[in-house]
This record gives sequence, C-alpha cells and structure tokens, in this order.
Amino acid sequence: MHELTICDSLFRILAREREARGFDRVHRLKLSVEHFSCLDPESLRYAFTVTSRQTFADGALLEIEQPPGQAICQDCGAEVEVESHVSACPKCGGHSLAPVGGDEMQLIELEVA
Repeated sequence: MHELTICDSLFRILAREREARGFDRVHRLKLSVEHFSCLDPESLRYAFTVTSRQTFADGALLEIEQPPGQAICQDCGAEVEVESHVSACPKCGGHSLAPVGGDEMQLIELEVA
C-alpha cells in the first residue's frame, strides 16, 4: 500500500508548515487526488488516520477531491475528460487515448488552529 508512504510525505509537509506558521492543530485538510494517480481514496484516508495518530493532526478531517483524468484522443485530436485509461473518447468513440497529466496529488486547503 503506497498510500502509507504518500501519507508519510504529506505529514512531513504538514510538520514543515506547522513549524513555519506556528499552528497547534490541523482540523481539516483537502487534497486533490487526480484520477490517474493510482491512489485509492479509502486507502489514503486509512493511511492518514494511521500516520496522524497521536500527533497534531490526530482526528483531522481529510477531504479528497478526484477530478477526472485528461487525455488527448489520437483518433480525433480532441482533449477530453475520461474516467480511466481504457475509456472511449466521448467525442468520437475511439480508444486511442493518451493521458495528459492527471496523476498528481495536491494539498489544496488546510484548516488549522
């Protein structure tokens, strides 16, 4: 489960922010987990719960947005939103899609006290 490794990295980011900004607790954080990142949101939530236990982020609400993936259709040239690597092009029905990004995770909101 690489979600645990991702959460370790996320927690290091939170610790740096805590040191730089001087807050006591994290109450809520929102992540954008792009569709092609291969991260499972439920596994990510579980890993965050384990990683943050008995820390300044213990009990924090983790919200996860999952924007659709972006791809360019090699058949018609359209840039389209798709749900998976094997989706058909919504414009022409072709199956020659080349992903364009969509594999990142970003911390987009942080609520602290």
